[in-house]
Amino acid sequence: MSNLAALAKIVDDAQCSATAIEQLSIKHTKLSVEDAYEIQNISVARRLDRGERRIGVKMGLTSRAKMIQVGVDEVAWGRLTDAMILEEGATLKKSKFVHPRLEPEVVFLLKKPLSGTVTALEAMSAVEAIAPAMEVIDSRYENFKFSLVDVIADNTSSSGLVIGAWCSPQIDCSNLGMVMSVNGRPVQIGSSAAILGHPVRSLVSAAKLVAQSGESLNAGDIVMAGGATAAHPASIGETISLDVQNLGSVSITIEE
Repeated sequence: MSNLAALAKIVDDAQCSATAIEQLSIKHTKLSVEDAYEIQNISVARRLDRGERRIGVKMGLTSRAKMIQVGVDEVAWGRLTDAMILEEGATLKKSKFVHPRLEPEVVFLLKKPLSGTVTALEAMSAVEAIAPAMEVIDSRYENFKFSLVDVIADNTSSSGLVIGAWCSPQIDCSNLGMVMSVNGRPVQIGSSAAILGHPVRSLVSAAKLVAQSGESLNAGDIVMAGGATAAHPASIGETISLDVQNLGSVSITIEE
């Protein structure tokens, strides 16, 4: 445990200072997925000790495009805190990140707890609202290169989120067109169906995986369903926007 705590400090320090580090798995070749989740848990606990508040979870590696982009083949999850929230339509300071990228997502807001093995119907019955969103992912590893255990230990690269207006959960989110644009020019075009075939499957997976770690999804929590396309590397001066069919839009501008 002391070794895992030391690794968690390395990851947390890298996040705080926006400094790239070597992949943990290079020197610690025997790290397991369970070890990685414990490193993540300890690292995020350090943030909570500094006053941040847990607000939900994010699902990662939920699209084939994303798996190919980062070279892994397994869904993962990470923890979200209030310090990660970015104001919609405002700015993201690139200097606070190592190499930020944005990806288009759908996000769920829960109205009641959800934990363990649940059906898609049970999962949706716990949803208060859904919204278009973009997640800021920012691997703390050099060259944005990592293995599955590395990315899990690094809180699945989760670094920020910007959420649009909340919409009725009655809207069918199974196959919504999604267009991410930079300064008005489309750079990623996809569908919410790319998120495990249906975003609700990501919510079902979230309930199961979080329970395996002895936690649960609570009323008021948000669940980021995962990227529908490959992520876009953020550059200074860009206004990055996402339009999601029937849900609306969300945007943010990148500054130094």
